[in-house]
Amino acid sequence: MSRLPPLRLLTTFEAVARLGSMREAASALNVTQPAVTQALKALEDHVGAILIDRSTRPARLTETGQQLARATRDGLDLIADTIEEIRTSTGLEDQSLTVACTMGFATHWLMPRLSGFYAENPGLFVNVQVPPTDLPQIWPGTDLVLRYGRGTWKDGETLRLFDETICPVGRPALVESLLAKGEGLETAPLIHVRTVEARHWEGWADYLARRGLPKSRGRSHIFDNYVQAVQAALDGRGLMLGWHSITDNLVADGSLKPWPDGALDLGTAYFATMAPAAAKRSPVKAFVAWLEERAGADFGTP
Repeated sequence: MSRLPPLRLLTTFEAVARLGSMREAASALNVTQPAVTQALKALEDHVGAILIDRSTRPARLTETGQQLARATRDGLDLIADTIEEIRTSTGLEDQSLTVACTMGFATHWLMPRLSGFYAENPGLFVNVQVPPTDLPQIWPGTDLVLRYGRGTWKDGETLRLFDETICPVGRPALVESLLAKGEGLETAPLIHVRTVEARHWEGWADYLARRGLPKSRGRSHIFDNYVQAVQAALDGRGLMLGWHSITDNLVADGSLKPWPDGALDLGTAYFATMAPAAAKRSPVKAFVAWLEERAGADFGTP
């Protein structure tokens, strides 16, 4: 048997140790939780020791697991640093940048527009990361984060891209049917996004309370991310809270219809925050300039 296990097993173990959860590690690695469980078992078989104490909830690293986690983290950091040194020495560092954002923002706003950036900057390429949180942070190797809120972060230079508003949206036939029946939002079928990672986004309870409307008595469909929620809305299963960054394109092409006079300004916006070490890099500056131009074209912002 080789002295070293496959790198895949070590990277999976490192993600579990760093995030403290098999579920979050699976999300970060874009694999299933059973795949993470199998990788940990294979690593334990290779090492010949129990690394995870599964008798606790949540599961915790054993003393041996903590020892291996420290060594794995140091080893992977050394590999990453070496790769960065090689990329810098070969000039690749001047051609790429890494941006982190939510799955919804990446799917419905950034990726459909990214070809425009490449057309204007043919020598550059963008690595898009989607961490398992609705508030991406600047981690080592991240040049830029795109996130929703009030712009109070202190981890880098922050620029306001566009103001966010929310408005109920649904399939045109559903919206028209509800209005024809005289039904209000409190009795309409609603699509919710509820997860511990979506705590920074307002939900239906917040919206109804701010509009002075009664609590919902209609059917509820609950999902754990906005990609699923959008698909449910397109399937006509209910109304969802639409955001500029997620549903504007679908409203523009007629796939979704806004609820009449339903827009609500929460005083929030989407922001770009540059890592201090990356703010002066030419690819990052080019990407931020393109973001500001694209946001201005889409939303009329300065």
